[in-house]
Amino acid sequence: MASDGESKLLEQCNICIICSKDLSRDTAEQLAATISQHGGEATLVEPGDAVPEVTQFSHLVSHTIDFPAYDTACDALIPVVKPQWVNTSLAKRKLANPRQYSPDPRLFLNDVVVTCGDIPEGDKDAIIGGVVAKGGLYSPRISAMVTHLVDLTTDSDKARLVHARKLPIKVLLPHWFDDCLKLGRRIDERPYTLPDPEILRAGPDVPIRWQENKDLVGASSPEPSKLPSRAKSVHSEDQRSVFHEKCVMLSTDLGIGVHLRESIETVLKQGGATMTTDVNHADMLICRYREGFVYRTASRLNKEVGNLAWLYHLMTFNTYTSPLRRLLHYPISRAGIPGFQDLKISLSNYIGEARIYLENLIAASGAECTKTLKQENTHLITAHGNSEKCSAAREWGLQVVNHLWLEESYAKWRLQPASDPRYSHFPLRTNLGEVAGQTRLDRDVLEHIFFSSEDTVPPSPRRAMQSKDQNTAAMQPPAETKRRIENAAETTHGTPQANGKSRRPSEHKKLQTPARSRLMSEGKENDTPSSTSSRRSKETATARLHDIAPDIALYEKEMKRVGGVIYGGRRKSDEDRVRENHKKRRSVEAQDGSDGEHANEAKRQKKSRPPIAMHLLITGYQKWVGKGNEKKEDADKRHLRDLGIMVVQDARKCTHIAAPSILRTTKFVNALAYGPTIVHTDFITDCLKKDELMDPADFPLVDQASEKKFGFSLAKSTAKAKANKNKLLRGYRIHCVEDIRGGIDAFKSIIEANGGECLPFRGRLGLANQARREESDDEDSDMDDNQPGRNEVFLLSSAGPKHARLWPRFRQLALDIKKTPRIVRVDWLLDMAMSQEPHPPEEYELTEDMVEDVDE
Repeated sequence: MASDGESKLLEQCNICIICSKDLSRDTAEQLAATISQHGGEATLVEPGDAVPEVTQFSHLVSHTIDFPAYDTACDALIPVVKPQWVNTSLAKRKLANPRQYSPDPRLFLNDVVVTCGDIPEGDKDAIIGGVVAKGGLYSPRISAMVTHLVDLTTDSDKARLVHARKLPIKVLLPHWFDDCLKLGRRIDERPYTLPDPEILRAGPDVPIRWQENKDLVGASSPEPSKLPSRAKSVHSEDQRSVFHEKCVMLSTDLGIGVHLRESIETVLKQGGATMTTDVNHADMLICRYREGFVYRTASRLNKEVGNLAWLYHLMTFNTYTSPLRRLLHYPISRAGIPGFQDLKISLSNYIGEARIYLENLIAASGAECTKTLKQENTHLITAHGNSEKCSAAREWGLQVVNHLWLEESYAKWRLQPASDPRYSHFPLRTNLGEVAGQTRLDRDVLEHIFFSSEDTVPPSPRRAMQSKDQNTAAMQPPAETKRRIENAAETTHGTPQANGKSRRPSEHKKLQTPARSRLMSEGKENDTPSSTSSRRSKETATARLHDIAPDIALYEKEMKRVGGVIYGGRRKSDEDRVRENHKKRRSVEAQDGSDGEHANEAKRQKKSRPPIAMHLLITGYQKWVGKGNEKKEDADKRHLRDLGIMVVQDARKCTHIAAPSILRTTKFVNALAYGPTIVHTDFITDCLKKDELMDPADFPLVDQASEKKFGFSLAKSTAKAKANKNKLLRGYRIHCVEDIRGGIDAFKSIIEANGGECLPFRGRLGLANQARREESDDEDSDMDDNQPGRNEVFLLSSAGPKHARLWPRFRQLALDIKKTPRIVRVDWLLDMAMSQEPHPPEEYELTEDMVEDVDE
């Protein structure tokens, strides 16, 4: 039993305990009993339930900030703490500082209690200050609460004590704290752990360890293509759905089919949700873009606004997370981040989900993501500084940054300076892909840019659907700017004014006839003021307004600078400088003479290009292969475009393909599925040499040796591809080992180009959900069960020992779902894709007796 002093420690506390997957109901009830025993009041909130009015509570206890009332609690200055806060307060017999127990991920060291060994005093002070600032605690001596000891060797007294007592304390170099604070993220401690830290012994060429990033599961793409398999299972009765008693609205801009929409609604209704088409009644809005009346209304009413990926994440894990927690769980913008449209970004050293996530984030930001690095690139985003791409990028003078630059630019919706040291910091033995996806969206930024109240919204094309009166009111300039515009209009054929006020009939008892001299100045002696002259004055003032608007905007911006405008203006290179419309001025000057008009007309004719006659996919063209030929390749592509040939990289868009011979490249094999016209690369050479569009029929690709080698006819394959219509592998579900030679992405593109489905095989229970998928797959509902591939499951593999270890697991999983397992070489897929006809898998099947003769 608690003593009298302890029993009243929480007497003034009214605590709300929010259950989650990390804080079960049983644990919450025990915690509530402890609070009541010490004089406090406790209220439990089930996952998915609404939190009562937060102002009635003194504290909120939660393992995470992912509950709808978190922002409200912060606004009301109600502390949100972890359950450890209660136990620590009782142990200390006084209420602990809630900041040290905050679940806010921005305080990424909040579970660190550090003590220092034999390190310099200056380093000690810096480390203590940094840890405390990021939510951690400092202890002057070794205690049960200490989690980290920072030291230079294991010979110090504290390090020996930790080793002798076998305490669960990590002994680290000071470099770990330095790297964490520079990045603003908590990274893995292992490379810094004494007595043998990896950062001091590993050479620069030793591969860096990589760990799977769990933060990106279900959050790497803003537009998932399929309903998650786990969402189709009904949750157990003892686990309440995250959609219980929620009202959900699916926006029309999602672009999904009727069948998928019905499937989503079915899952939501099974979870206890209701559907609505009225945003005012909705608790959750699922939309694709940050625009439109529905999006702005829901956001201003503080409703949960997320995209389809966020909805699928809730369905899969049945745990609430805020759509602002992950960047790609929130609707995207059509326009992209200002300043990103001209950027070409390449990635290096990011793999798996982290790479997919960054590729999609680059696309959502409005930039272009290139798979290869060229001198025309502007940025290289890398997970660490050791790679050929990094060396080349630095030689070419490109910006080399980590993913934090991209994430924070997206979160703040503004191009961040690449010169910030945080964006160019790369810890020695850490792959930063491990901490990708931890940046959150800022609601204040979103509100300011995308859904601010109408009285502060600047004129935007999105407001075009409003009424005329609303548009007119929205375009009115500020009072001071308006006064200067009116003064400018008065000096340029404006309506007469008195004392700076416009003349209105209601302000004058009597209308006066303008003076004769003023009428004569207009060149119309016998005319009197009329609605025509008034309208002409307004048009003149409007024109004058448009002319000086850039200068006014620049002046207003300069006035906001520290020190005003007296310290000099903006440079031309400044990214946010308002530029004057020189094109308009040149066009006005060109009207002064007919010579200028003829010059402009000639210039327009010179720039015009012929219509596109063909979309050409090129592979294996030797004149472009090799380092140093990038400029020649770009020049030749522009030349071909001037001849009516558009060079494309996507096999889906090509009408012709050029190759020196029959190749097994990804481009060639993918393009065969679409039945294009195939020509020899001599076609390109002759077109460039003769500067004219040659007839493709004069350059057919003839390669009898390769046809004999691969056992197919190129002409027949093209004809069969047109008949197949990309459905050769329809019904096939083909798995592929992740580290297969050539890369899983290459084989996935080939399979999908022929209508099949490709899935990575990691030795897990990824096959168990196929049976349920097939039951609801309308696309395959008309297929015969005896059709090839229908009752079989395929695994693309090599005959190496590493891959052979996965075979028994694959066979067992296939048999569990009553499928025939087929483990085949990649030649099976390539031969089918190139011949455009099915091949029996038995000829390509791998068995254990083949492994011994193959070296990996």
